[in-house]
Amino acid sequence: MSDYLSVSALTKYIKYKFDQDPHLQTVLLKGELSNFKKHSSGHLYFNVKDKNSVISAMMFKGNASKIDFEPKEGDEVLLEARVSVYERRGNYQIYVNKMHIDGIGNLYQKLEQLKKKLTKDGYFDSNHKKLIPKFPQKIAVLTAGTGAAIRDIHTTINSRYPLAEQIQINTLVQGEQAKNDIIEKIKQADELNVDTIIIGRGGGSIEDLWNFNEEDVVKAIYACETPIISAVGHETDFTLSDFVADVRAATPTQAAVMATPDQYELRQYLQQLKLSLTRFINQHIQQQRKHLEHVASYYKFKTPTLLYDQQIQKRDDLEKQLNLNINFKINQHNQQLQLMKQNFNLKYFKQSIQREQTTISQKQMELNKLMNHYITKQKNNLTAKLESLNNLSPTNTMLRGYTIVNKEDKVITSTNDLVENDNIVLTMKDGIVDAQVKKVRCNDDQ
Repeated sequence: MSDYLSVSALTKYIKYKFDQDPHLQTVLLKGELSNFKKHSSGHLYFNVKDKNSVISAMMFKGNASKIDFEPKEGDEVLLEARVSVYERRGNYQIYVNKMHIDGIGNLYQKLEQLKKKLTKDGYFDSNHKKLIPKFPQKIAVLTAGTGAAIRDIHTTINSRYPLAEQIQINTLVQGEQAKNDIIEKIKQADELNVDTIIIGRGGGSIEDLWNFNEEDVVKAIYACETPIISAVGHETDFTLSDFVADVRAATPTQAAVMATPDQYELRQYLQQLKLSLTRFINQHIQQQRKHLEHVASYYKFKTPTLLYDQQIQKRDDLEKQLNLNINFKINQHNQQLQLMKQNFNLKYFKQSIQREQTTISQKQMELNKLMNHYITKQKNNLTAKLESLNNLSPTNTMLRGYTIVNKEDKVITSTNDLVENDNIVLTMKDGIVDAQVKKVRCNDDQ
């Protein structure tokens, strides 16, 4: 047993080796900050990564107070540090003495700019979010055909709600062709008449997840008519697809949980409903049975004639009263009819008609007389006016020897309107004479 080392002993030995190596005492590193956290004590804890590797790091409060900028996620930095081992967890890490900014991470900067733009355009507004169906019949799963994500989703759905049909759509989730493939598969899934779409993949760096930050992918998710659950990366990974999706799941497993009800909870709920319904039905039957027994004990049901003998007597009374009322009305109307006959004398009525006919004949004769007199008077007036008009007529005037003088189609009524050599037209009773003025003599010239 003495040949076996404890874990603590081995860890101390490895730490000793790190601390004694002069090449690890001062190391200059260049990388990107991730998982950056500032402890309440003032110490900084973070990771430094590049495309292929990640190193855990910490910076004590004293050294952190000397930093000339505000470190944040995605910053590209230059570090001076020593490499050692954290004994409690057995992890190697770097202890940073100095940190300088080496420019902002391009992808993080691009991500923030795109996030602001899409937020302003309303792609992340909550009023565009659709509800996830509680009891889906079909679920489309868009992810890589192999890997933990698809296994976790399928296993969880089969365990929770095996009634749901799963439609797996193999999708590229990384690489240059992934963006177009994701957009195409979203449109394809939207046309399958499924209830829910899950878009997912495992975790990774911002570069690995970048296809889910592409603007065209965000717009494709926004335009999708089917509710979408985004499950991209791990719990701490956020992409723009998460913000535009109807629901964001921290992991693919959680996405499957959000998309389906739990069959065991449903069974338990249905069992509770069954018990409640059975209890309610039994109580209702008991209540109705008691009510029936109470009604059956009523004395009138024991002697059924009591239910209708009073009604028969009442019907007879009403029939008798009805007959009396009818006879009374008939007698009353007969009396009124006799009275009207007495007041109405047919002989007197005929005499009245004859008197009115005589009066009408007299009035008609008087009217004819007045009309004839009026017509004769109007004829005489018309004849007198026609004679007066005829006396004033130019034709009659010309019959008495007068002539009408016209010059240029105008009637001449004064010698002042004529001059020597004027051509004039003389209209007489039996014709027209064309003439020329030789001399004009006015009454004033005599």
